[in-house]
Amino acid sequence: MENRVAVIIGAGPGLGAAVARKLGQAGFAIALIARDEQRLTQLGEALQAEDITVGWTAVDVTNSDELAAAVTRFGGFSGQIDLLHHNAVAFRSAPASSLSAADLLADVAVGTASMLTSATAALPFMQPGGLVLATGGGSADHPMTSAASLGVQKAALRNLVTALDRDLRKRGIRAASLTVNGTIAAGTPFAPERIADAFFELVSAAGDAGDDWQPEVPFNG
Repeated sequence: MENRVAVIIGAGPGLGAAVARKLGQAGFAIALIARDEQRLTQLGEALQAEDITVGWTAVDVTNSDELAAAVTRFGGFSGQIDLLHHNAVAFRSAPASSLSAADLLADVAVGTASMLTSATAALPFMQPGGLVLATGGGSADHPMTSAASLGVQKAALRNLVTALDRDLRKRGIRAASLTVNGTIAAGTPFAPERIADAFFELVSAAGDAGDDWQPEVPFNG
């Protein structure tokens, strides 16, 4: 297939859309996966209107079998996956003292475990130069009192991405999380388009990644 293929997990109208648009403008074919079918269709049709090659499928990322099957279908259709971007997260307004263990595990299933599911499904379609990216967050180091599970997801995600990078580098595949140290909002230093540009810098650097590759990169606006 002529185009490189990027699969975006948790593709929404903010950062997911900005990353999809940036990659599509660079010649990637885009595969979008998210739970909300209506928003997903709106995003897919908007990208098509910009002459970006895109496909999409609605999946609950906590359903491991369905998520793996969706990634596998995209990989099988194209014969390759060059980039996997994990952007799924669960935001629950609950301090640690009122958070149940079941709630915490449910949120980690969205924000962390689904990355492992999708990456494992994508790997058979990845070649040297392939890349796994994840949207990290400053709450990994500075927990939000009002949303305790968010930092747990992001801290675990960072650890998992680092472990993946160490595991996959021998195959020429790299992984990195971009730690967004601020609130994502249009018209600010943390605008989705600015963060998408930072992700694209990692995409550009991955092909020549050596010992200086960092599995965590901060984004400070």
